[in-house]
Amino acid sequence: MQHRTVADLMSHDVVRARRDTPFKEIVELLADNGITAVPVVDELDHPLGVVSEADLLRKCSTRTDPFSRIPKPHLEGPESAAAEAAAEGATAEELMSAPALCAHPEWTVTEAARLMALHHVKRLPVVDEADQLKGIVSRGDLLRIFLRRDDAIRDEITGDVLRRTLNLAPSDVTAEVHEGRVTLGGTVESSSLIPVIERLCRNVDGVVSVSAHIGYRLDASGTAPAGK
Repeated sequence: MQHRTVADLMSHDVVRARRDTPFKEIVELLADNGITAVPVVDELDHPLGVVSEADLLRKCSTRTDPFSRIPKPHLEGPESAAAEAAAEGATAEELMSAPALCAHPEWTVTEAARLMALHHVKRLPVVDEADQLKGIVSRGDLLRIFLRRDDAIRDEITGDVLRRTLNLAPSDVTAEVHEGRVTLGGTVESSSLIPVIERLCRNVDGVVSVSAHIGYRLDASGTAPAGK
């Protein structure tokens, strides 16, 4: 199976900010390019952090407003000090969330998605072996694998998974795909093969779900099902 990598999905033309890029210029970069965040890089193009709309909005949300109907966000300890410092920031280096969490071009969608979920971020700068910025990948980029055509998914399942990987004959297991949902049918020799087929099919890019209606001739102990 050929999984799509971060390199296949990332945006290559990355809008960057420098350490000293001022607040207002960052807002203009976001607005002019229709984006919600920019990586901040040093002189060697190494990502140092990311400035997002959320980072910039601290400038408004932490201000004292006696007429506000909404209370100020309540933070304690180091989080409070960091939020106040960021709210007072005037340059990218002072405003950014750091350090930068980065992906690599050869990563799979699963690896990038797990890092995003673990750290609750919406995008990852992508760096090469020298830690230089080569692209940026967002949640939306990763979701593009679910735009694969049903026939492309079916061809990969029947050709790569069932035939070449598992060496099953076309008459053993059939696969139907509708809007990314895979339905498997047929009969295999052993019941132990069914969960393997399901797992491999779920790992195909673009698959939303797998429903297996596969019979078997022998169970895990080598016994035929009752009635056969």
